[in-house]
Amino acid sequence: MYGHSKWSTIKRQKGLADAKRGAVFTKIGNQIAIAAKGGADPTINPALAMAIEKAKAANMPNSNIERAIARVADKNAAQLQEVMYEGYGPGGVGILVECATDNLNRTYPEVRNAFSKKGGNIAESGAVAFQFTRKGSIRVKASGDEAMLTILDAGAEDAEESDGEMQVYTEAKALAKVRDAIKAAGLEVTEAELTYVPNNIVEITSAETARKVMNLMDALDELDDVVSTHTNFDIADDVSV
Repeated sequence: MYGHSKWSTIKRQKGLADAKRGAVFTKIGNQIAIAAKGGADPTINPALAMAIEKAKAANMPNSNIERAIARVADKNAAQLQEVMYEGYGPGGVGILVECATDNLNRTYPEVRNAFSKKGGNIAESGAVAFQFTRKGSIRVKASGDEAMLTILDAGAEDAEESDGEMQVYTEAKALAKVRDAIKAAGLEVTEAELTYVPNNIVEITSAETARKVMNLMDALDELDDVVSTHTNFDIADDVSV
């Protein structure tokens, strides 16, 4: 059981707030453009299909989605590349920062400065990533034993119920297949994406440390080139944030 953390709930709530402000459109547009490198047809490119689903869930206009896909074929547009930075935050928590950028000379200093200004430090490639495993992550609007059995029968590795939803994990390569099987079984999938799941959790028991880590995560998430962040901390239930 990978476990459901207070941080995942906070991050999801923050993501919903960002979507309402429209702040998430640039990040999702970059994800679509990166995914479209594998083919502009979502019916044969599962990564693009999932990125488009995420965009629609955030109420991103179709015109924005189409522009992001078209960017791959536009020779005059600055082409994006994927890069991941690794670092440590307050309390020794590990952090992975996925970026999509057309200028590494801009992105790296921004990420490094966010770490240093908020009490963390950027690390060498591989220094943190080994503490995580690449997994498929699916959120399903369902609860109860019957839904759990349906999800596991669909090929999920693990699932946990929280707040009326199921957090489901799959092998990375099985994400699209399991998502489709869950949908075919009549359950509502609200999100499906590849993520990095921590192998071990660092529990934060100090409110001050929790605030510092949250400030760092916020600073990273607010960078335009940052697509997603992953971390291995959880906040103890008796710690208020």
